[in-house]
Amino acid sequence: MGSYGNYLEAKVLDAVFGQTALPAIGTVYVALYTATPTDANASGTEVTGGGYARVAVTNNVTNWPAASGTAPTRKANGTAITFPAPTANWGTITSFAIYDASTAGNELAWGALTTNKTVNNGDAAPSFAAGALTIDLD
Repeated sequence: MGSYGNYLEAKVLDAVFGQTALPAIGTVYVALYTATPTDANASGTEVTGGGYARVAVTNNVTNWPAASGTAPTRKANGTAITFPAPTANWGTITSFAIYDASTAGNELAWGALTTNKTVNNGDAAPSFAAGALTIDLD
């Protein structure tokens, strides 16, 4: 489960109340964290080095199927999201965030992992199975 970043929350409010168009985001980028981010952009501690890079995910209905449920309404990934294989220790991954850029950019959403995952040099490439990365809207 996760939360929306301040940037996206403001854009949604502007769209609903004021009829300002939401920015089109053709690709989103999934990031991994060793210290959980917050709604504030660039918070938490993103993994760096050792072959790490955010994963680009085309923003379409295949990769992000329609939201489902009520209280909460949930959006989940429709395909696996696989990171590069680590070439150094990445540490203990506690959370993820979704951005609108491959580096820096605006945090769109974030969430804590259900179970922390230690990622070391030589481990298999970390991955979110289809349906495993979820963002809720209460």
